[in-house]
Amino acid sequence: RLEMRSFGVKVCVIEPGYFKTMITNVENLEKNFLSTWEKLPEETKASYGENYLKGSVVALRRLQKTYNSNLRLVTDCMEHALTSRFPRTRYSAGWDAKLLYIPLSYLPSALTDFI
Repeated sequence: RLEMRSFGVKVCVIEPGYFKTMITNVENLEKNFLSTWEKLPEETKASYGENYLKGSVVALRRLQKTYNSNLRLVTDCMEHALTSRFPRTRYSAGWDAKLLYIPLSYLPSALTDFI
């Protein structure tokens, strides 16, 4: 964003929360995760362990339940950024982005790592 400023280009950052799209599709994510796991050296698999693999898949499935299906929240931010005379620097779409990610960005890294 700052690099483009010297060229007279204003860049707006749109930071969406979790939305139901093909990118966040749990079946695709799980397939890719398992495919990557299978390609790992046995030493790496042993370091992480089978519990890590199972826990990650369970976490993916649990997270899917919180995905927002209203993509209009994101496209409204895009529309505002493109058509506004004075667009904002950052846009956050979705309740999780507003209530979780914005406040976390102001906290010390050690605290956000803990959370």
